[in-house]
Amino acid sequence: MTPPTPSGSDPKKKATAKKAAAKKATPEKAAVKKATAKKTVVKEAAVKKAAVKKAAVKKAAVEEAVVKKAAAKKAAVTKATAKEATAKKAVAKKAAVKKAAVKKAVTKAKKTLTPQPAQEPAPLPGTPVSPAIDAHDRDRLLSGTHHDPHAVLGAHPVPGGIAFRAFRPYALSVTVLTGTLRAELHDDGDGFFSGLLPLPEVPSYRLLVTYEGSEQEIEDAYGFLPALGELDLYLIGEGRHEQLWTALGAQPMTHQGVTGTRFTVWAPNARGVSVAGTFNFWDGTGHPMRSLGGSGVWELFVPGIGEGELYKFAITRPDGSKTLRADPLARRTEVPPATSSIVHASHHEWQDEAWLSRRADTPAHEAPFSVYEVHLPSWRPGLTYRQLAEQLPAYVKDLGFTHVELMPVAEHPFGGSWGYQVTGFYAPTARLGTPDDFKYLVDALHQAGIGVLMDWVPAHFPRDDWALAEFDGRPLYEHEDPLRAAHPDWGTLEFDYGRREVRNFLVANALYWCEEFHIDGLRVDAVASMLYLDYSREPGQWTPNVFGGRENLDAVAFLQEMNATVYRRVPGVVTIAEESTAWDGVTRPTESGGLGFGLKWNMGWMHDSLGYVQHEPVHRKYHHHEMTFSMVYAYSENYVLPISHDEVVHGKRSLVSKMPGDWWQQRATHRAYLAFMWSHPGKQLLFMGQEFAQGAEWSEAHGPDWWLLDPAYGAEPDHRGVRDLVRDLNVVYRHTPALWQRDTTPDGFQWVVGDAADDNVFAFLRYDAEGTPLLAVSHFSPVVRHDYRLGVPDDIPAWHETLNTDLGKYGGGDVTNPDAVKPEATPWHGRPASIQLTLPPLSTVWLRPA
Repeated sequence: MTPPTPSGSDPKKKATAKKAAAKKATPEKAAVKKATAKKTVVKEAAVKKAAVKKAAVKKAAVEEAVVKKAAAKKAAVTKATAKEATAKKAVAKKAAVKKAAVKKAVTKAKKTLTPQPAQEPAPLPGTPVSPAIDAHDRDRLLSGTHHDPHAVLGAHPVPGGIAFRAFRPYALSVTVLTGTLRAELHDDGDGFFSGLLPLPEVPSYRLLVTYEGSEQEIEDAYGFLPALGELDLYLIGEGRHEQLWTALGAQPMTHQGVTGTRFTVWAPNARGVSVAGTFNFWDGTGHPMRSLGGSGVWELFVPGIGEGELYKFAITRPDGSKTLRADPLARRTEVPPATSSIVHASHHEWQDEAWLSRRADTPAHEAPFSVYEVHLPSWRPGLTYRQLAEQLPAYVKDLGFTHVELMPVAEHPFGGSWGYQVTGFYAPTARLGTPDDFKYLVDALHQAGIGVLMDWVPAHFPRDDWALAEFDGRPLYEHEDPLRAAHPDWGTLEFDYGRREVRNFLVANALYWCEEFHIDGLRVDAVASMLYLDYSREPGQWTPNVFGGRENLDAVAFLQEMNATVYRRVPGVVTIAEESTAWDGVTRPTESGGLGFGLKWNMGWMHDSLGYVQHEPVHRKYHHHEMTFSMVYAYSENYVLPISHDEVVHGKRSLVSKMPGDWWQQRATHRAYLAFMWSHPGKQLLFMGQEFAQGAEWSEAHGPDWWLLDPAYGAEPDHRGVRDLVRDLNVVYRHTPALWQRDTTPDGFQWVVGDAADDNVFAFLRYDAEGTPLLAVSHFSPVVRHDYRLGVPDDIPAWHETLNTDLGKYGGGDVTNPDAVKPEATPWHGRPASIQLTLPPLSTVWLRPA
């Protein structure tokens, strides 16, 4: 839909009305133009006589140059003229027959313009022709189907001089300004203007365009060479332009010495494309783009247009219908529900050199990695990116998380989608500020020592008719097969991963966020839906691959290319797959046939462990395996243990509310579960609000219940206690390599007891690279177990309690093991020594060598 002007009126109708009013208000001028149409000689002679009179007084450079050249090289010019005239004889003769009246007028005007020097200059070669655009080109320009407007608009050498042609809808007049020459072009109707000037070559010129109540002196957009290089076009055609955002979209630049904006868009099925925006009343008719060969790319450099301008691409579809589309590579957008793209250039100066310099020192799977998942618009509702930068880094740093994971920040039309239905893949959502504002937030997090992960959604896109769906009138970004294009779960469209330009769009997008915004990792959403052709589809609703299987081979190739490219170009960045199946090799390197991700969400652990803790303690012994089964496959991939937003919405209840029992038992189980999670092999991810045991489900409408931490609230200590535990979990975790250094190798883990189902006890050892252990014991019964014996290594002289979730400061009962615990030479659990502990109710206890 064409965006309205600020007053709400239709810019096309308003401009047309203005033009009609201007013509009606100036009947004398209209009469003169009508007379001119009948007697071209009179108008041409009159206009150019005035120009020559002014030029004669000031000794115009153009006429002087012609006279001096003719006087000095008369013979040579005459000979060259004759040859050129012979070569163009047929064209000139045809033009003379069809345009006799115009030729006569131009000839007379030329004689009138020519001063009377002592020696006549040689005539310009060829017989003058009409400068007006022919009917065929005129119709194509008016209908928006011209693939090469630069070939007919602008200034072009023709027999008799230089033809100037302009297409300016709504203009009252167009005048060519070159040197001291000022020549008003003839109004050919429908916004077309033309004129033939007796110049030997195309000069440097500007256009003076007069509208009702205003004038614009501008460069002619159709006087420029393409602003996109051949290498860019080649790489786009090959699907290998790794910095695609530098070639497509709106790029403010200086081109041929003139400042403006280069607009480029990939639309191979379009019959014509133009740029519409605030600068042309949202009528792109007067700004048609040219097609650059067979690349499918359309380009136009518009001088005088800079940052902040709103624009879209007006596309003529193959069937002749029109559509107005946002730029797929827009770097900035309007605030939804407005949908226009905005010309943008970044001016942010990064201050995170120290962070980037050490980011690649340790691979993510061998480093401490605890993640705080954040939905930015609702974390503190109403805050902008820059305001968030004042609060979020300090909060996350205080709690000790190593990273934040931002739910999709790419622009999306519907807030209720939480950002997972993207329309602006290259633009941070404008809801919270500009792209530079978002960079400021990332920069602030880095300076606080916090990595930034971002949810990235290459699996699908919505069907909005101003975005990617059938972008140029036919399936382009989506698969042409409707069975492959429609996503069955979300009513969206799936990308066509088999098309190289689409893969390029997505691979470059992953790089864009990492290179331009210094993002440290991409959590790739809905990978399972990409990998399987039959995902959420019934028999008959999908087509097997060439080998008869259900694997989406195109998607596999895309993910491998994306991961390999990101890891090659941006050292230190990690990619994380949200993949819920048993697909083999998600985190295996691509050279070994894997998908090439750095980490994978362990959806099996999340599902099983949450199922276990939701049972009443008396029933948990029947579900003991749900807590131990994850170790069967724990080293098949490099895992993240996620308690994400998906687990605390839509009737699933918040984490603490999933726990059975009274309020004390709920909080106790909540704390024990978090400590179990932090000690289990794999990295950790916790969604906002769960760090202080929020009782209500999360809603994007109001965010976390921060009032629970208000000291004036009676139960504030209960919630603050849980948050204090999360802080201590992260502190101990960071300083205990056994909890993260060998997350992905079996030698970093040993069961002490994994079959104590009747006791609801799980005990295991974690080891760092030097062999130093940590003993983790989780007890999910609401009773105290005294003198609980556990087998331990015999080479540790004593153990001390380094974390206990039952401490009073966390809201527990303060049942602890305050003194060092020394092993006894009593074999237990298959080990030569053992210790006796007091296990608090519904708790997790960590012990380290004393």
